Amino acid sequence: MIEVLAPGPYATVQDLGRPGYAHLGVPGSGAADAGSLRLANRLLGNAEGLAGIEFTFGMARLRFLAGAWVALAGAPVPAGPVAGAGMGVPFWVPEGAELRLGAPQWGLRTYLAVRGGIAVEPVLGSRSTDSLSGLGPEPLREGMVLPVGRPEGVIPVDLAPPPEPRPAVLRVVPGPRDDWFVPEALEAMCAAPYTVSQDSNRVGVRLRGPELARAKEGELPSEGMVTGAVQVPPNGQPIVFLTDHPPTGGYPVIGVVRSADLAVAAQLRPGDEVRFTVRRGR
Repeated sequence: MIEVLAPGPYATVQDLGRPGYAHLGVPGSGAADAGSLRLANRLLGNAEGLAGIEFTFGMARLRFLAGAWVALAGAPVPAGPVAGAGMGVPFWVPEGAELRLGAPQWGLRTYLAVRGGIAVEPVLGSRSTDSLSGLGPEPLREGMVLPVGRPEGVIPVDLAPPPEPRPAVLRVVPGPRDDWFVPEALEAMCAAPYTVSQDSNRVGVRLRGPELARAKEGELPSEGMVTGAVQVPPNGQPIVFLTDHPPTGGYPVIGVVRSADLAVAAQLRPGDEVRFTVRRGR
């Protein structure tokens, strides 16, 4: 069991989400930076899909009511005072010890995996907190106690180094509604950087920068949306959808961020600058 002494600005339990329910209006949810959660689990010999904790801007404190192996991945944070605590390596937290996380040096979201996984009750096959629909466990709060599952597998001998910061560039495949914009819109989107707005969250990264002008008036009937869709509301300022995005939307999508760059989008913090590039095909 893990007791939450301080959750930081915002922390939730996340696994790889609950896909397959969009036709019922249920978002896929799951870790915003799925690769980092997978890495933290692999470092412990866990199955990649076990639930961990997603911290937004760190600044958290946890007390371990039983000893456990732990790993951290994603936005790098200082960790202590547990011996050996750090990013990208498994370390042992003794019974009764407190683990403290500072603010990340870069990026936004840090993932903590524990050997055996966070074993809260699943909802529709997932333990993820969905900030849009409210499904899954509530966000972490002071005094909450999280159960830990039974350990399985073997901790790997070869350890991965902590990841380096990636350039804030998002590669976009045009469409499906790029014809709703003037021909110069894609060029304008890639010509100058955008700034991440304070209004960003797990639903989407809201950006401020060059306005993307439309060639068509009115709105579309609601249609299916995917993670990474770059939706453009009437103000012309794009929104990059993350994992808690709604399953449908009516604003036109000028392009879709390639899946390999979704982790870059998930780690953008308010005030960061990001650029788009257009890539044809997959």
